[in-house]
Amino acid sequence: MNKLFLTVCFLAIFFSSWSQDAQQLLQKVRAKMDQVNDYIATGKMKTDVVFIKAPVSSIKSYYKKPNRFKIDRQGGVSLLPKGGISVNISNLLLTEAYAAIDAGEINWQNQTLRMIKLLPLNEKSEVVLSTMYIDERNLLIRKTSTTTRENGTYEMEMTYGRYSQWGLPDKVVFSFNTKDYKLPKGITFEYDDGTRRPDLPKNKKGRVEITYSSYQINKGVNDALLK
Repeated sequence: MNKLFLTVCFLAIFFSSWSQDAQQLLQKVRAKMDQVNDYIATGKMKTDVVFIKAPVSSIKSYYKKPNRFKIDRQGGVSLLPKGGISVNISNLLLTEAYAAIDAGEINWQNQTLRMIKLLPLNEKSEVVLSTMYIDERNLLIRKTSTTTRENGTYEMEMTYGRYSQWGLPDKVVFSFNTKDYKLPKGITFEYDDGTRRPDLPKNKKGRVEITYSSYQINKGVNDALLK
C-alpha cells in the first residue's frame, strides 16, 4: 500500500511539473504576443473549396487588444471562420481558462516543436481541445489544431518572416473538413451579390490561405473599422 501511495504521489508531482512547464512556455509566448496592442495588416486571401474556383482577393485585417479581430475582403468568395473560430491565433490564449498539458516534442517540417494541449476548464465551452505546436527557441506558434463541439476539427499553420519578433505570421493557412461545418453559425459563405449557398459538400477539405504583405503595428485602430 505504501509503495502504491508513493507511486501515485510521484506521478502527481511528475505531471504537475509537466503542467507547470507548459504554463511557463505559454506565458512566454503570450508575453511576446502582448507586445502588439493593435495592427492593420494588408494581404491576399485564397479560398480553396472543391466546387469553388474563387479568385484571389485583396484583404485587410484589423486587430485590437484584447481580442477584437476583423477581415475585410475586396471581391471574390468569402469562406471565413466566425466567432470562436478565428484566424487571429491570439484568441486561443485569450478567450477562456485552460489547463495546459505538455505532450512532448514532435518533428514537423524539419523543426522540433513542443506540443501543448489546452483543455478548457469551462465544461460548456465550444472548444473541446486545442493543441499548439510551439517553436520554443523563437517562441512562435507554428501550428494549432482545435476540436469544437459544433464545427468539428480545424487546423491553422503559420509561417513567419519579417514580423516574427512580434509573433505575427506572414502566412496563415486555415483548413477544415466541410462535413463538420454547420451554416450559417460556423462560417460565412457568400457571393458578391450577397446570396449564400445553404450547404457545403460532405467529406471534402476546405482551405483558406492568407498571405500578409505588411503590418502597421501599434499605430492605433479606429473602433469603427472593427464593426
